[in-house]
Amino acid sequence: MAKHNEFGKLGEQKAVDFLKKGGYEIRYRNYRYLKAEIDIIAQKDDTLAIIEVKSRQSSFFEDLADTVNTKKIKLLVSAADQFVVENNLDVEVRFDIITIIKKGKHFEVEHLKDAFYHF
Repeated sequence: MAKHNEFGKLGEQKAVDFLKKGGYEIRYRNYRYLKAEIDIIAQKDDTLAIIEVKSRQSSFFEDLADTVNTKKIKLLVSAADQFVVENNLDVEVRFDIITIIKKGKHFEVEHLKDAFYHF
């Protein structure tokens, strides 16, 4: 596996750990529907969080939340709709971005809730 793939998986695991500490139940990881993939589907109370994880080294200067473009948002919305329908869920759906920045041996985690309202 390429180093960037390994780092991405490590970032996703850091996000899962962060969410669990925050009281979220992890419903699914790497959910695929057509051309879409949702990194993490988590639930807290009656809210289903569709989470895109962005992991980078500290030398990366672009705002990671800005790396989710309109096409990616449409794919995530489509996949989220499918997940809700196939699981017959009655929940509020929210789209979040979790950024993982590696600074030396330390990982900085930021959780941007309702991220698509910021676009």
